[in-house]
Amino acid sequence: MSSGVFLLSVNGQIESATIPDVDDLYCKHCFTFGPDWVVTSGIEEGISQLSKRSKDERQTCIWNFPLEITFKSTNPFGWPQLVISVYGLDLFGNDVVRGYGLCHLPIAPGHYKKVVPLFIPESASLLQKFTCWLTGRRPEYVDPRVLAQGEGREVTHVQSRGNVQIEFSVMVHNFSASGYSSHVHVHQ
Repeated sequence: MSSGVFLLSVNGQIESATIPDVDDLYCKHCFTFGPDWVVTSGIEEGISQLSKRSKDERQTCIWNFPLEITFKSTNPFGWPQLVISVYGLDLFGNDVVRGYGLCHLPIAPGHYKKVVPLFIPESASLLQKFTCWLTGRRPEYVDPRVLAQGEGREVTHVQSRGNVQIEFSVMVHNFSASGYSSHVHVHQ
């Protein structure tokens, strides 16, 4: 391996989602990353099976959908992010977005469990809200990767909507040899 190149390897799973009073959910995921990053192995995007929510008070849809990807880079700028889109069926059997979420992949080696909050876009005007209600179509992003970019997000209206539980196992190789530190310092 040439000097200055490091690897980030992530294995894990998108375990489940909790969205109150919503059933028949499935999950799509994709990774976004900066221009110096390259996927060397694994799957960059995927879609889970359909899951019914549990009958207990947790109302959880379980997927246990595997994640496995390895990146190569020379620069930590544009550290990879996982973008999640949760869809479900409405009363008419149409696929509708039930929530979006995103998180950066952990920067230090180890095992992590993350709870990623979900949100859904809202219509900006009363007329758009009425049209959505009348047609049964919710606003959604054409490409959910836009969520990982800061530009233009400040004008997007969203509403919180449940969460997704994710488990990661992270390994880094040659990170410190490239002049970077993966030690996380917690300030109290």
